[in-house]
Amino acid sequence: MEIGEFQRRMRALYGAKDAARGPDATFLYFVAEVGELAEACREPQRHDLAGEFADCFAWLVSLADLHGIDLEAAVARKYPAVCRRCGSSPCACSGKP
Repeated sequence: MEIGEFQRRMRALYGAKDAARGPDATFLYFVAEVGELAEACREPQRHDLAGEFADCFAWLVSLADLHGIDLEAAVARKYPAVCRRCGSSPCACSGKP
């Protein structure tokens, strides 16, 4: 599934609820999910790690949608197929990207 398809799915399923909740409250849900992901990363054997990643992604997509962001286009623009600094794939930069 492509990001845009997932964003449309989330909008169809939860868009009305997300709009009623608003971006501020939706952001708080996203942050709560990131906290759950952090806990799952520390103790993956006690949690559904894949599920926590999926939850974070779903809330991020919903939040982007509330702000009118086409997340697929934003990702493609921000992260092209090559490193933005060195132009290589994989990245050949030394240190942090």
